[in-house]
Amino acid sequence: MRGAEVDRERYQTVYAKHDGAIAAPTAGLHFTLELIDTLKNRGIEFAPITLYVGPGTFRPVRVERVEDHRMEPERYVVPEQTALAIKAARREGRRVIAVGTTTVRTLEHAATDGEVRAGAGVADLFIYPGYRFRVIDGLITNFHLPRSTLLMLVSAFAGRETILAVYREAIAHRYRFYSYGDAMLII
Repeated sequence: MRGAEVDRERYQTVYAKHDGAIAAPTAGLHFTLELIDTLKNRGIEFAPITLYVGPGTFRPVRVERVEDHRMEPERYVVPEQTALAIKAARREGRRVIAVGTTTVRTLEHAATDGEVRAGAGVADLFIYPGYRFRVIDGLITNFHLPRSTLLMLVSAFAGRETILAVYREAIAHRYRFYSYGDAMLII
């Protein structure tokens, strides 16, 4: 198999269940069934969401003022058991770690009052430096391209200068960027 044929067959997470997104949540491509089992055996809980990633996620920011950029809406579903698991984790002082920037946007959008609500919705939340996170305590994400909304979200979470330093280190060590690139855990 070559290029697009391989993507059609393998460009998806091992835990995907629904069709409808234009791309796989690439941070999740790093997970295997064996890794998930190992983490579960160590007490890590997994709680699913569904986000129908659209092309807006990947469009670069082309406005002078970052505040003027608008995200295209993307449909999502947060199951009841996921909302309850996040609520329990917060109440018990445990971390909520999002796998991927699109998961962050979904959870933060579904928590307009600070608590994640179950149900279907449409996320158009643009997260950039200055945003105050209400749900997540950590993030697993890939290395993203310059001027992307994804890089801005990561910078909002970890701090712009910290992320610039991390990216300098990644470049120096020849890490791979974008969909098939390396990932990092930010806490």
